[in-house]
Amino acid sequence: MRILLFLLIFILVGMLFIISNNNLAMIKQENISTFNRIYFSYLSDIFQNIMGISGNVVKLEWLPNSTVNPVNQSKF
Repeated sequence: MRILLFLLIFILVGMLFIISNNNLAMIKQENISTFNRIYFSYLSDIFQNIMGISGNVVKLEWLPNSTVNPVNQSKF
């Protein structure tokens, strides 16, 4: 439920930023088409960034390095 609420707030805030930064009055048809073009470009950029981050996370070495010397296990 929290994830859904976060996504809804994220979408609404993104819409409001696009409308306010571009001074779009949503009454006119050309402003609605401009909003749609900008908003879907924005979503596409977000998707591309998430894919890039995910790809970099997958490429990281997450396991400990096996060339590290083991702890000296001397017998007492």
